[in-house]
Amino acid sequence: MVQDLFGLSDYPACHQYNEESWRQSQRARRLTGDSTSIAGRVAFRYPNFRYYMTARFLAAMSSEMQAVAVAWQVYGLTHRPLDLGLVGLAQFLPGVFLFLIAGHTADRVVRQRILQTCFAAFSVCSLLLLTFAVRGISSAWPIYAVLLLNGVVRAFNGPASQAFLPLLVTAEHFPNAVAWGSSVFQAAIVTGPMVGGALYGIAGSPIPVYGCAAITYLIALLLVSMIRVEGKQRPRGAGAGIVLEGLRYIRHNQLILGAISLDLFAVLLGGAVALLPIYAKEILNAGAFGLGVLRSAPGTGAVIMAIVVAHWPLRGKVGAAMLWCVFGFGVFTIVFGLSRELWVSLTALVLVGACDMVSVIVRHTLVQLGTPDEMRGRVSAVNMVFIGASNEVGQFESGLTAQWFGTVPAVIAGGLGTIAIVAIWAWMFPALRRADRLAPASRP
Repeated sequence: MVQDLFGLSDYPACHQYNEESWRQSQRARRLTGDSTSIAGRVAFRYPNFRYYMTARFLAAMSSEMQAVAVAWQVYGLTHRPLDLGLVGLAQFLPGVFLFLIAGHTADRVVRQRILQTCFAAFSVCSLLLLTFAVRGISSAWPIYAVLLLNGVVRAFNGPASQAFLPLLVTAEHFPNAVAWGSSVFQAAIVTGPMVGGALYGIAGSPIPVYGCAAITYLIALLLVSMIRVEGKQRPRGAGAGIVLEGLRYIRHNQLILGAISLDLFAVLLGGAVALLPIYAKEILNAGAFGLGVLRSAPGTGAVIMAIVVAHWPLRGKVGAAMLWCVFGFGVFTIVFGLSRELWVSLTALVLVGACDMVSVIVRHTLVQLGTPDEMRGRVSAVNMVFIGASNEVGQFESGLTAQWFGTVPAVIAGGLGTIAIVAIWAWMFPALRRADRLAPASRP
């Protein structure tokens, strides 16, 4: 039944196992035995997964360190909420124009090579920001130019990264890999802003932040280069029809369309992260380090939730769980918007992150296990546009509404909009509401 639910009745044909991967699966199964605690960490039995997760942690941490420095530097230069929104928009726009090409590239070029190139390019972007900071600038426009370049790199990195993960573990352990992958990513989101905020606060300058980010990206590049994947990806030929397959696949799969579009519109309306510099500086009086702590709070909640889900996986009514958690995301966004106490704001953001993590795990698992490997890159590219729209365009929307109506009304309105979206999507996508399980049955 679950194979039919996700279109996976011919799953072995669309997820090509190789002999080494199957041996690793059996070895991991023997090692886990009946121990729940070890079984909860089964994905780490795969060396490639360990290398990749370490690289992803370092890259995400660098990105978050840099995001704190950029936001604080830009707001210090302009003192306008709209400019904080432009930071997100500059990174999102390249993905809108390049997502079809990037998705096709992820299916046609070896994904490991794409990731290596992207990590090197991320390091170059950090070095450019470092150069501007050393020379001193009085305008935010050079920063926006680098962010556009960074957005181009992200457009290619996102689909390749998402489509690469299923090649590192077997299908039966993929939900565990998603939970731990999300946990590692969120741990980086917790660590990065705190490190970036601390470095910026101590030095009074973004210079050490950009320098550390450039070096850390290069270490991530080295780790990705150590991964060995044999005979898994089958590159496809070129052609306009092939490029558009990802869009057609999602359009005809109501479950996947509902899952990724829910995230798009909910986070698009409920994204308060872009306005955190204003809260830290003018409402909570927390300073640069406080901005780092506030930015880390959603990641803290997400890490906790991801670890819980890794040890106690979602086993039933996953669609309803996703909808209720997105509803909670909206409620706690409103609480944050109304708060004037730092501890209340931090608690609300932790709960925002915890609710969002359930949605991330459900959506990511549905998309990756419900898509044949030969078109995962194109489907992941569409998914990344949805994610980018929800995050970066959400930042722009928050900055714009804050410029028009004020910071607090903008956050509260966003939370209310998220709650409304949940109600509409529960009605529009009954397949999502009724989804019961995440993964296909284990291979015998």
